[in-house]
Amino acid sequence: MFERLREDINCVFDRDPAARTAFEVLTTYPGLHAVILHRLTHALWNRGLKWLARWISMFARWFTGIEIHPGARIGRRFFIDHGMGVVIGETAEIGDDCTLYHGVTLGGTSWEKGKRHPTLGNDVVIGAGAKVLGPITVGDGARIGSNAVVLKDVQPNSTVVGVPGRVVVARKHEKDEKREAIARKMGFDAYGTTKDMPDPVATAINAMLDHIHVMDAKLEEMCKGLKSLGAEVAELQLPDLGPCEISSASPVEELEPDQKNKDSGGSGQDNS
Repeated sequence: MFERLREDINCVFDRDPAARTAFEVLTTYPGLHAVILHRLTHALWNRGLKWLARWISMFARWFTGIEIHPGARIGRRFFIDHGMGVVIGETAEIGDDCTLYHGVTLGGTSWEKGKRHPTLGNDVVIGAGAKVLGPITVGDGARIGSNAVVLKDVQPNSTVVGVPGRVVVARKHEKDEKREAIARKMGFDAYGTTKDMPDPVATAINAMLDHIHVMDAKLEEMCKGLKSLGAEVAELQLPDLGPCEISSASPVEELEPDQKNKDSGGSGQDNS
């Protein structure tokens, strides 16, 4: 039990940069509280104590704003970020390392008994406000964008957006993977952008990252050519790109250095 709790706490640090300490996560994250209470209610449900399980789940809903039916099956390291308004139905199944944001519904599309809620594979991420409805399967590594409505199966490693949901990324190309690797070193992440709603700043930065990658490849080919001709080429390690912050100074801040020069006597010089 404590090992599972430790996993639940640690996965918060992996997926929420705002998390600071284990004590803070344990005491102030409603998503974690909902998962812990669900593990209790699910155990009671499986032991036939269904009314007690439902009563505790009702308390959990009031306490956290997250409704998880005791019958839902949830894997390890499940994280609900922000959490308010999340609904997970009775026959829903969630794999390991999945992440849900606020307002997500894993719901049914009929009143028939039996399997009527979605099944999520491992490492699935569902954005805020998305609705995944019916006894469908969302494959491993899939991403569902904010406010999407998904009514059909989603293939592994796909990205689905829109109403109704449609696939926009079936697989990553080698160029995209290299771009993301460089972007991670820079501390840049185009959070929440999609191909049909690109961020202009993210697009510009991605173009620069592509340019850097091509230039690196050309330089590597040139070095190989020089070596084949017998020239000595220094083996230098490229420095890692540390985290950076893209910001713009206000016009007043940009003029401050010049103003200081004028105040120090620069205006008294003869520039003619």
